[in-house]
Amino acid sequence: MVTNTEHIFKFLDEFATSNKENLYLESIIEACNQWLSGEVMPRLNASVTKEEIRRGIQLAVLKGMKEHAQPNHQMTPDAIGMLIGHFASRLMDKKDQVTLLDPAAGTGNLLFTVMNAMGEKTVATSVEIDELLVRLSAVSSNLLEQPVQFFVQDALRPLMVDPVDLVVCDLPVGFYPDDDNALNFEMMPAEGHAYSHHLFIEQSMNHLKGGGYGIFLVPASLFESDQSSLLHRYVKKNALVRAVIQLPESLFRSTVHEKSILVLQKPEANMKGTPDVLLTKVPTMSDKHAMASFLRKIDEWVDEQ
Repeated sequence: MVTNTEHIFKFLDEFATSNKENLYLESIIEACNQWLSGEVMPRLNASVTKEEIRRGIQLAVLKGMKEHAQPNHQMTPDAIGMLIGHFASRLMDKKDQVTLLDPAAGTGNLLFTVMNAMGEKTVATSVEIDELLVRLSAVSSNLLEQPVQFFVQDALRPLMVDPVDLVVCDLPVGFYPDDDNALNFEMMPAEGHAYSHHLFIEQSMNHLKGGGYGIFLVPASLFESDQSSLLHRYVKKNALVRAVIQLPESLFRSTVHEKSILVLQKPEANMKGTPDVLLTKVPTMSDKHAMASFLRKIDEWVDEQ
């Protein structure tokens, strides 16, 4: 039986492939808009879930990105997104409504994965500088019926965003070229360019409520780089490290590309003591028993907080 995800991908792919006037990604946007208006629609089984819609769109966008995207336009892998979604939903379990921010949202794939994992209680803000990616994200949010406010801008410029309960972000890695703007951040080095991924952490913490969490996909070598002393000093002053989760090497092309999940919490005035830090490694994700045990470990750690 053909799944809804496959039906959706086939619908978008055939529409985009047959439209010779626009780029593939532009045609995906057009197809989604026509789907929303009811002009043309994918053939779907009796019921369709938000995750099936997200995955179908994701497959088409991935195909389009292989043909046209710049190297830095890479989607967060599903396995990592779903792990972050599980962590986020557990940390926010006791809240009736959650405000969420992704300051480097791209096509919104990570953002929507997390929102789908958390059910109907999340209202989100997406920030992305690339207009095409924002348009893809916006049409996806409409099809998913997820409430998202979009900002097309450099997220390291001033954000007109109220403090949120949760930030999730697959951090852009590399140097930030705007030294004048970087001077507004504590992690601007005395010489040379600041790291974008450092500044995104700082910007995220600035937009968290007290007690709120930031869940970041970071380079595995984050705390060992040539500017790590700036990061150590900033985190010690402004945040609590709650978890560092090493991801399986098999998810990455080489050791240079390996990443980890970093969970920070913004301190509250009434916090007492130093909370426990979860230091762990994700097992091979194809091992269902090992993954079930790992997720129970996360759940037990959250329940103890």
